[in-house]
Amino acid sequence: MANATLEDVPSVDFMTELLRRLKCSSKPDKCLILVGPPGSGKGTQSPIIKDEYCLCHLATGDMLRAAVVAKTPLGIKQLKKPSCQKGFILDGFPRTVIQAQKLDEMLEKQGTKIDKVLNFAIDDAILEERITGRWIHPPSGRTYHTKFAPPKAPGVDDVTGQPLIQRKDDTAAVLKSRLEAFHKQTEPVIDYYTKKGVVSSIHAEKPPKEVIVEVEKLLSQ
Repeated sequence: MANATLEDVPSVDFMTELLRRLKCSSKPDKCLILVGPPGSGKGTQSPIIKDEYCLCHLATGDMLRAAVVAKTPLGIKQLKKPSCQKGFILDGFPRTVIQAQKLDEMLEKQGTKIDKVLNFAIDDAILEERITGRWIHPPSGRTYHTKFAPPKAPGVDDVTGQPLIQRKDDTAAVLKSRLEAFHKQTEPVIDYYTKKGVVSSIHAEKPPKEVIVEVEKLLSQ
């Protein structure tokens, strides 16, 4: 599409983009970090926040982590993408105080800073119940929960009668080690940003629809 003109763009796509830009023009710029233990609902809320506030969801894999720590142009390049014009969401990064400090240094050089850190606060016991009760039917992707959405017959898919499986990340042993890592490494990040006055805690044990209402309320302040 490098040499395409406006006539080549389907009118539906053109109108969709025009409406998106009109909607986005009135949105405030925001640079957000979502923090919370595994299963706290960050992944569910992130795309909703991204769309509502016209933010970009930055890749927070090893590449960006390495770029921030090494202060290489890659992390800066990510921030300058057109979709990041209104700001960005970082989900699951920074994971340590050192990463947070490096990130802040990089943003400061770009003349920006983190506006808000949303802390998805939830008790470990609630997380354990939420995560270890999950079972899936791999061929169809249907998911069940022993307490909240149980199958009609224990351990089998409602439609096919085939056995359900538990993902290896959803076992109590794996969750325990992931939570230990979160408390040891990432909770200090919350303290670090609390001192900067940008942390807002969310009652992440609530149903997703109630959580997004709480998020929107905090982001409109």
